[in-house]
Amino acid sequence: MLPSTMAVIDDDREFGEYLAQYLEQRQVSVRVFCDSDEFLTSAGAYEYDFYVVDLMLPGVDGIDLIRLVRRKGPAGIVVVSGRVGADVFDSVLRAGADMYLMKPVRFEQVTLAIEAVQRRVDGSRAQAAVWRLDRAARKLMAPDGARIELSENDLAVVECFAAADGATVTRATLCERLGRDPEGEADNLLHAAIYRLRRRIERATSSTVPLHSEQKVGYTFRGKLTTV
Repeated sequence: MLPSTMAVIDDDREFGEYLAQYLEQRQVSVRVFCDSDEFLTSAGAYEYDFYVVDLMLPGVDGIDLIRLVRRKGPAGIVVVSGRVGADVFDSVLRAGADMYLMKPVRFEQVTLAIEAVQRRVDGSRAQAAVWRLDRAARKLMAPDGARIELSENDLAVVECFAAADGATVTRATLCERLGRDPEGEADNLLHAAIYRLRRRIERATSSTVPLHSEQKVGYTFRGKLTTV
């Protein structure tokens, strides 16, 4: 099974774009970045399901980029690079990548590697610990026991995720729940509301934040969420 969304960060534009076309034919939504700084400053940089990363990048080095992505969650990371050296393989895996492929490589091989890693990602999500929403206390309880204070808007958003039971909540649904007009609501206003909730969770717990953007659709809470 392939991931739904993917970022390809590779300064070889031709390789990145052709790989993206190959994967998009297999129903993967792919965005290509030729510069690590461009990727890091883009909206939703840490919300992709999967990352294919080169090591020799303009801006932040590939190894450091892998570390940054890995700190944000368990998404799959496959390195595809032509960098050689005795310590490259060890450095890549220690930084948090799941697999390393040496260029030149066929797109079929990259796809098989992605599928193998995605099986691991899906398996770990299936065993994810439970988050709990205490409506009366207006608190979200993380798997590690941390209790996150929720604003009125935060509570409305989390209640939408609880009702969805793992399904994607559309932008229109979230806007309506927040008392906003989904027809006239700018995407950046909803994004800001989700961003504030994400930051509130990040400040309170070391647990991976389970909020993920589904491009052009809405947001998903990727974790078991129950109410008490």
